[in-house]
Amino acid sequence: MRLTQGTFSFLPDLTDEQISKQIGYAVSKNWSVNIEYTDDPHPRNAYWELWGLPLFDIQDPATVMYEIASCRKANPNLYIKINAFDNTRGVESCCLSFIINRPISEPGFGIVRTEDIGRNQKYSIHSYATEKPEGSRY
Repeated sequence: MRLTQGTFSFLPDLTDEQISKQIGYAVSKNWSVNIEYTDDPHPRNAYWELWGLPLFDIQDPATVMYEIASCRKANPNLYIKINAFDNTRGVESCCLSFIINRPISEPGFGIVRTEDIGRNQKYSIHSYATEKPEGSRY
């Protein structure tokens, strides 16, 4: 199963050249870029680990590509994504987010059904990755 989160989630993985062009677009719009990684990509897990500091006022995509290479080297078997934030309205709003690295095996998600009051059924999503302890999920 392939995780589909972010802007280009239904396309094949982007090459480094394509990633650099997307970062170039974000830089041309004066958006701040950050890099995040996780071993639990559950859709409600909004708090991925931040790699370094957000990259404000970057003029060259090569700076971000260097940080991406460093993050990939340190976390080769985790999900890594790029986020770009626009602060022109006085708030940091995410306008671009896409996954740039995936583990070799993506275990996927399952639906858990539980009974509730009055024979109602509740459904939730369970990440198979969380069945292992943190740090050994992939």
